[in-house]
Amino acid sequence: MSSTARELIPPESREPEGAPGRTGRAKGGRVRRLSGRDKLVLSLMVGIPTLIELTLVWLPMLMSVGLSFTRWNGLDLGDIRPAGLDNYQFISQDYPPFWPAVQHNMLWLLFLALIATPLGLLLAVLLDQNIRGSKIYQSIFFAPVMLSLALIGIIWQLFYQRDNGLLNFLLGTAGTPQAVDWFGDSSVNIWAAMIAATWRHAGYVMLLYLAGLKGVDPSLKEAAAIDGANGYQTFFRVVFPAMRPINIVIVVITIIESLRAFDVVYVINRGTNGLEMLSALVIQNLVGEGQVIGVGSALAVVLLVISLVPIVFYLSRTFGKENKA
Repeated sequence: MSSTARELIPPESREPEGAPGRTGRAKGGRVRRLSGRDKLVLSLMVGIPTLIELTLVWLPMLMSVGLSFTRWNGLDLGDIRPAGLDNYQFISQDYPPFWPAVQHNMLWLLFLALIATPLGLLLAVLLDQNIRGSKIYQSIFFAPVMLSLALIGIIWQLFYQRDNGLLNFLLGTAGTPQAVDWFGDSSVNIWAAMIAATWRHAGYVMLLYLAGLKGVDPSLKEAAAIDGANGYQTFFRVVFPAMRPINIVIVVITIIESLRAFDVVYVINRGTNGLEMLSALVIQNLVGEGQVIGVGSALAVVLLVISLVPIVFYLSRTFGKENKA
C-alpha cells in the first residue's frame, strides 16, 4: 500500500506493517505453513480412504488376477498350483456357459442402450416442461433407483408368476395351461429380466438428463427459435449436443450396468437356464460346492478387462478436456 493511500485510512483501521493480510499470506507473500495438527488431519483424511480402497478393492483385484493363473480348490493354501493360461483356455473353449453369457451381456447392453436409455431421456424431456405435478412424477420414476436390483427381481417375480402373476392375469391366462412361465421359460426369461432392469435404469438416466437439461443455457434455445428451428430441431441440434458431458457419463454407466448385471438374474434362477451372465458365472465358480477358484478368477479378470474399456474412455475424455482448457 502506498504512503498516500495509507494516510487516508483512519489510524485505528490500519494494519501494522508486515502483518498477514486477509489472504492468509505472511510478510513477503509466503503462504502460512501447515501446523502439525493440520498435517495429521490431512494425513488421516487421505490415508484412511486410501487404505480402505487398497484393502477392499485393489488387493482383492490383484489376488484374483494372480489366482486366475493357478489351480486351487479354495480350501487348502498348500494345494495352490500354477496353471499358466489353462483357465483362460478352458473358459474360452471347454466351458459351455461362457459364450452364451457373453451374448447375453451384449444383448443386455443393446437393450439398455436402445430401450432403457432413450426411455429415460424421454421422461427427462417431458418432466423438464414444468408440467403440473412434475416433482411427484420425478419421485415416482426415480423410486426404483433407490431399490436394490435383488429387491427389484423379487418384485418382478410377483408380476411374472405363472399362476398368480399380474401379467398373466391381465392376459387372461392365469391358472390355465396357456399361462407363460416368464422367468422359467428359457426362451423368454432374458427379455423379462431386461424389462425388470429397464424399470430401474430408466429412472437413473432420467435423473441425470434432468440435471443436464437444467444446466443448458436458455439463450441457446432462444437463438435456435429465432433462427426458425422447431422443438425437434432445437433439441437434437442444440440441446442434446450441449449435454455432451452427461451423454458420455450415461454411455459409461450403461456399459458398466450391462456388464455387472447380476442381482436380477441371480434372484430368478441363479443365472442358469437361459439367464447366463458373466457376473453370475463368476459367483458360481467362486462360491458354494464344486468351486473352481482359478476358473472363477479368470472369468472375473475377463469381466474386469472388458469393464476397463469404458472407464478408460471416460477418463481420457475427461482429463483430455481439462488439459485443453
